[in-house]
Amino acid sequence: MLLWVIAIVLLTTQESGSQIVDCYRDFDVQSGSCGHRLGRIELDDCCLNPHYGFKDSDGDCDSCRPASWSEWTAWGPCTVSCLEGVRQRRRFCYGIGSCNDTQGLGDLQTKACVEQDCCPVQGGWGEWGPWQECSVTCGTGQKIRERHCSMPPPSCGGTCDGPSREVSVCDTGRVCPVHGGWSPWVPWGPCSASCTEEGHELPVRRRFRSCDNPRPSSDPPGDPCPGLNSERDSCSFLPFCPVPGGWGQWSSFSECSATCGVGEKVRTRQCDSPAPRHGGLYCSGEATSTQLCNTRIHCPVDGQWSDWSEWDRCSRVGKNINCKTYSAGTQRRERTCLHKDFGGDICPGSFIETRICYDIERCKMFGNYSEWSEWGLCKPSCGPNAARARTRECILDVSAYRLEVGPKREKAHFAGKPWRFCRPPNIEKEQTIPCQNVPSCQEP
Repeated sequence: MLLWVIAIVLLTTQESGSQIVDCYRDFDVQSGSCGHRLGRIELDDCCLNPHYGFKDSDGDCDSCRPASWSEWTAWGPCTVSCLEGVRQRRRFCYGIGSCNDTQGLGDLQTKACVEQDCCPVQGGWGEWGPWQECSVTCGTGQKIRERHCSMPPPSCGGTCDGPSREVSVCDTGRVCPVHGGWSPWVPWGPCSASCTEEGHELPVRRRFRSCDNPRPSSDPPGDPCPGLNSERDSCSFLPFCPVPGGWGQWSSFSECSATCGVGEKVRTRQCDSPAPRHGGLYCSGEATSTQLCNTRIHCPVDGQWSDWSEWDRCSRVGKNINCKTYSAGTQRRERTCLHKDFGGDICPGSFIETRICYDIERCKMFGNYSEWSEWGLCKPSCGPNAARARTRECILDVSAYRLEVGPKREKAHFAGKPWRFCRPPNIEKEQTIPCQNVPSCQEP
């Protein structure tokens, strides 16, 4: 039996016999979340379908598929808003077993970032300007004075703390006439009925307001409030008197939704005995009822490619192609289609890959150093010792070789480790600088 199936058996054995889990029909390979809970059943039965997910006693969701990496998440925000910080992204291993990491990428990557190359510098306020004239010619008003953020002015997006405008009360010493003002309408009173009877007049409601916001003055005399102090409104928004709904009979259960693994059977009922009318309440309760069903048939498990093997030695049958022959050969690498079982699809593509090559193993080759590369990712990905590096690469002189070979003009690769003689010989080849504001190493 497949290794991942054996892993399930071992896992359930360690959990004191049959491990009972919450089984889910949907597993999101990007977020690692479970959806559409089917119920609590044995792990072996849930994972008859490799597309399902499950939650055990720790509450975390996992996949029934053989273990593989998720895609990398999007890069997160910069850890600081100005000067140098870092962004991070993660990937997660979901499934039964463990994920291969032949390239040593890990599950966390960190790169440097600069949102703004300077930090805001606050400015200073100048002196207050003179007070402006009072806003009214009688009674009490207000006057304003202003100041400017210019001593010194802020830089790099900075500001001055505090208000740029100050307001003060001013009294003209003259009495103003007070004109009447309406107070807000009081809320509408209740309608004369709670629902509308078909063929009858609509119920009505009333509301009132008072001329006391403010009351008109008598000396000097103010104007009274214009308009009426009451309003009448028809309650046209009321529904017809409601008729609540009632449930009909349950239908028979449907066939099982799955042809392999675990699925559901469903039955339904209609809210039509009677159907609700005129805004009457819909039937309380559920219109559908589900029941777990187990086909006891394992679902197909599609194959997954292993990582490619290393490229083998560049060679050509019956001919020495090393160094000065400048003759092309071929090399190949292979991969294995893993986990296919129960009629699942084979892995797409070929298990063998070949390419045109030149064998430069232990050849004496000359070259020149490149310009500096871009700065790399921060290593390690968290903690106070993270640093990033850039390098110069020895670019070999391959002008004696044909870089496109054969009738299809295939690009040739250079295989093996030559003796490199690069100029200038004593140039600095690597630079390393610390990464700034890197988060501490904690579990996500």
